[in-house]
Amino acid sequence: MKKGSFAPNLKLSLPPPDEVALSKFLTESGTFKDGDLLVNRDGVRIVSQSEVAAPSVIQPSDNQLCLADFEAVKVIGKGNGGIVRLVQHKWTGQFFALKVIQMNIDESMRKHIAQELRINQSSQCPYVVICYQSFFDNGAISLILEYMDGGSLADFLKKVKTIPERFLAVICKQVLKGLWYLHHEKHIIHRDLKPSNLLINHRGDVKITDFGVSAVLASTSGLANTFVGTYNYMSPERISGGAYDYKSDIWSLGLVLLECATGHFPYKPPEGDEGWVNVYELMETIVDQPEPCAPPDQFSPQFCSFISACVQKHQKDRLSANDLMSHPFITMYDDQDIDLGSYFTSAGPPLATLTEL
Repeated sequence: MKKGSFAPNLKLSLPPPDEVALSKFLTESGTFKDGDLLVNRDGVRIVSQSEVAAPSVIQPSDNQLCLADFEAVKVIGKGNGGIVRLVQHKWTGQFFALKVIQMNIDESMRKHIAQELRINQSSQCPYVVICYQSFFDNGAISLILEYMDGGSLADFLKKVKTIPERFLAVICKQVLKGLWYLHHEKHIIHRDLKPSNLLINHRGDVKITDFGVSAVLASTSGLANTFVGTYNYMSPERISGGAYDYKSDIWSLGLVLLECATGHFPYKPPEGDEGWVNVYELMETIVDQPEPCAPPDQFSPQFCSFISACVQKHQKDRLSANDLMSHPFITMYDDQDIDLGSYFTSAGPPLATLTEL
């Protein structure tokens, strides 16, 4: 008998899959699950019985994340050079913001993105948006960020028009703690502090985000002299091209608070309703005109004093984030139980919720 002569006549057959029985082991996302064993196309995972009942929340220190672990839900905005999507982690059901930045951009923008990655990688603070992981794939950088379901302070301001002082004090206290961390712990000047870079959620948290144009200095007494950031909230010394330090962020904070309190940007164009002719007219106004102030007939002396302590033409005359945290405007509400979370949600539902999907 010739070797292998029976092979053409050999037929192997497998029993048809029992789809009903198989479905007992499959989750809605197509993961094979049997007790503590989870298997999908991305690999296998053994979880404890407590995790099966209630998956553990992903922590910033976790380093086992990959892009395939997430399912896209919807687009929720645009960031520095990229798009931001709401995504859900397949294993835990936890929501995140996925910021995707295409890297086919000019050299200066790539440097800004690299700076953002460095700062995100090293920053761990309750008042700064958490970056859980970063990836490079198919010519794009992807950042897995903490999801803030209330959107930005700019979005919120569009709904409410103005924010009362007591809520501003609680908002400001959180921003000051974030700035203190960036300035004194990480030696970082944010350089682009504005309402759209302050994110909020239904719990009443306020966090600083978007470090694409931030500067890292060698020490808390260092100076920088590069010209980047949003012109509207830029300090006079930065517009003039001079050296600047951490107190340039304090100027920006003062303008943000004044805008939130009054409902409009603190500087008005020379021609009133006709608007600014160009950005240079705005910059010239910031440098040459007196600094704005809070109208004393509309606001408390404490608030007016706080704004004045932030919005001083000369940076040496501005208070630091640490000093401002003990300012009467910040401390005068300490004994009041101000529910910032209820205030945020009372203006309407969050910008991205599961009920909208």
